[in-house]
Amino acid sequence: MTDTRTALILGATGGAGFEIARALRARGWQIRAMHRRPDDVSALMPDADWIQGDAMKAGDVLMAATHADLIVHAVNPPGYRNWSKLVLPMIDNTIAAARVNGARIVLPGTVYNYGPDAFPLLRETSPQNPKSRKGAIRVEMEARLRRAAETGVNVLVVRAGDFFGPNTGNSWLAQGMIKPGQPVRAITYPGKPGIGHAWAYLPDFAETVARLVDRGDELAAFETFHFNGHWFEDGGDMADQIRSVAGQPDAPIKRFPWLLLHLLKPFMPLFREMAEMQYLWNVPVRFDNSRLVSRLGSEPHTPLDEALRETLRGMKCLPDAPSQAVG
Repeated sequence: MTDTRTALILGATGGAGFEIARALRARGWQIRAMHRRPDDVSALMPDADWIQGDAMKAGDVLMAATHADLIVHAVNPPGYRNWSKLVLPMIDNTIAAARVNGARIVLPGTVYNYGPDAFPLLRETSPQNPKSRKGAIRVEMEARLRRAAETGVNVLVVRAGDFFGPNTGNSWLAQGMIKPGQPVRAITYPGKPGIGHAWAYLPDFAETVARLVDRGDELAAFETFHFNGHWFEDGGDMADQIRSVAGQPDAPIKRFPWLLLHLLKPFMPLFREMAEMQYLWNVPVRFDNSRLVSRLGSEPHTPLDEALRETLRGMKCLPDAPSQAVG
C-alpha cells in the first residue's frame, strides 16, 4: 500500500489520544479522528479530519481506517463502565481494520498489566500476572495484539506510569488528588509515605510514541517499550511539588480515603476500579526505559516544574491562563 502518513486516532478527546495526535501532526502526519459526535468536539483539534463513528462498531472503525498507515488505539469506556463487555470488542475492531489497511497499531500501555511478582522494576519482559479485573483485560488486549502480529499486523505498545498533563481527563491527578477548575487549596495523595511512584507527562510520552513511529522500519512486528517519565523515590514529593508550583506551599496534603472508597465501590464503578489499583500505591513500581533509550538515544523529558505548571493551567487550577483540557 502507499504510505500516506495518515493516522487514525481512536480516543482523540482523551489525554493520550489527544497528545499523540498533536505529536504526530507536528511531525507531518495527517490526523483523522473518529468520534460519535464529531461536531461537538472538532474544535479541540481543528486541523484534524473528524469522522463520525463508534469504536464498538466494526464497520465504523473499518471505514474510518481506510488508507490509514497508523491506528492509535487510545479509546476507553467512559467512567470505567462496562470494561469487561466493551474493551475487548473494541481492540478486535481495531485489529480487523489494521489488517485490511496494512496499518500499524499503537497502544498506550499501563502498569495495570503487572502484579507484585514483577515489582519493583518493570522491564518489557517482566511477567504479567495482574491482580485486578482491569489488569487482566489489559493483558488479554496485548495477547490479542501479539497474535495479530504473528499474522501480519504491526503493533507498537508503549507502557508508562500514571499520566499527567494539560489535557489529562481520566487520571489519578484529576480525579483523586486535586479538583479541576479550582485553585489548589489541598492535595490528596493516594500512596504511602516513603513509597516510590512513577508519573508520565503526556506530551513527553506522546513525543516518544511519535519518534518510535517515525522509525517504523526499525521496529519488529510486535514491539514494546517502557517509558520512565518522572520517578519519585518518595511518591509524596509529587504532592509537595504540585503545591509549590501552584504557589500554595502550605496547602495541606491529605491521606486518600481508601476505606471510604472500598465501602462505596459496590455502588460506583469508578470507585470499584480505583480501589482495585490500591496495591500499586503501596509498593514502589518503576519502569526500566533502558531499551527505549537504546533505541532513541534519549527519552523526551520536560522539567517537572514546567510540566506541572502546564498541567495545572490545563486543569484551570492556575488563575493566569485559560484551559486547554479535553474530556
